[in-house]
Amino acid sequence: MATIRKRKRKDGSTCYRVEVRKKGSPHQSATFDSITDAKAWASETETDIRRGRHFKFVEAKKHTLEEAIERYVKDVLPYKRTGQDKTEALLEFWKRELGPYTLADTTPARIAEKRDELARGKTYRKKKRSPATCNRYTAALSNVFTYAVRQWGWMEENPVAKVDKLPESRGRVRTLTKEERGALLAECEKMAEPTVGKTGRKIKPREPRLYPMVVLALSTGMRQGEILKLRWRDIDFQRGLAVLHETKNQERRAVPISGLAMELLRERARVRRLDTDLVFASRRSTGARFPQKAWETALEGAGVEDFRWHDLRHSAATYLAESGATLAELAAVMGHKTLAMVKRYSHLTEQHTSGVVAKMNERIFGG
Repeated sequence: MATIRKRKRKDGSTCYRVEVRKKGSPHQSATFDSITDAKAWASETETDIRRGRHFKFVEAKKHTLEEAIERYVKDVLPYKRTGQDKTEALLEFWKRELGPYTLADTTPARIAEKRDELARGKTYRKKKRSPATCNRYTAALSNVFTYAVRQWGWMEENPVAKVDKLPESRGRVRTLTKEERGALLAECEKMAEPTVGKTGRKIKPREPRLYPMVVLALSTGMRQGEILKLRWRDIDFQRGLAVLHETKNQERRAVPISGLAMELLRERARVRRLDTDLVFASRRSTGARFPQKAWETALEGAGVEDFRWHDLRHSAATYLAESGATLAELAAVMGHKTLAMVKRYSHLTEQHTSGVVAKMNERIFGG
C-alpha cells in the first residue's frame, strides 16, 4: 500500500518520497530527508487509514474554525430554544481570535491560551471576567467541535475536552435587605408614574415596565429571560398561574402568581397593546428588550450597591425558604432540575425542618 522512492534534489541531496494509496481513501504523499522518517510516516498513515482516522485528519486540514462556527450558527443554533444571541456573541470571540486556523491546528494549547487572555482582560464595563464567564466561552466552542466530530465528520476528537475548566466559586447569594427592597421598589414605582413638565402637561413615564417586572421577579423567582418572553396567552388570571414555555432547562413549568404581582398584571392587561402579545414589550418595538439603563438608575437612586438583576431571583428563593418552603418546594418553584442548585439555601430551611421533626416526635411520643 505504501511506496517509498529514493530521489535526488537539484542540489544533489537525497530525499525519500512516500506515497500511500488505498481504495476508498484519498491519495497521500510526503517527502522526507531520511528513510527512517519516511518509513515511520508510511506506517502511521497506513494504520490511521485502516482505523478510519486519517480521513478525518485530512478533513480537519480542509476546514477552518471560522467555517465550523459559521455552519453551527447557520444550521444548528436556530434550533436551540434559548440563548441563541448569547451563544453567537461568545462564538464571535473565537471566530475573531482563532477563526483562520484549520480545525487540525486549533489545538488545546491555543484554546487555553486565548481563554486565559480572556480571563485576564476586562469587559466593556471595565470589570474582570469571572471564571464562570470564561468557562461559558469554552463551552460554546465545545458545542461547535462536538458537531464537527459527531455530525459532520470533520474531526476525530474535541480539543476542548483536553482544556481544564477554570475553578468557579460556589456562587454568591446576594439578597435585598428589607430597607433595600423598600427603597428599590419605591424608585421603580417612580418610573411608572407620569411626570409633569414645565408647561404643566403630563409626560409619559420613563419606564413603566420596570416596577411590575421587579415585583414579579421578587414574588416568583422568574428569570429575566422568562419575564421578557412572557405572553398574555400564558397567564391564567383565574387560577393565578403563568405557564413558562421557554425556560433555561428547556422544561415547561407553571409559576404561581398572587398578591401585588397579579394586581399589577391585571392593571397592565387593561391597557395592553394590540400589536404584540408580549406582556413586557418595549415601548418603541414589538419585542421585549431589558430596560438596563432604567434598572441601573433605580439601583443608584435606591442606594443599592453590588446588586444584579439575577440577585432578585436569589432574594425570592431566600424569602421562600424563610417562609418555610422545603428544598423540594424551592426547586419546583424556581425551576431547578436537581436539588443541588437550591442547597445554598439549605441553612434557611433548617428551622422549618426542625419544626417538622419536633411536631412528628410530639405526635408519636407525646409532649
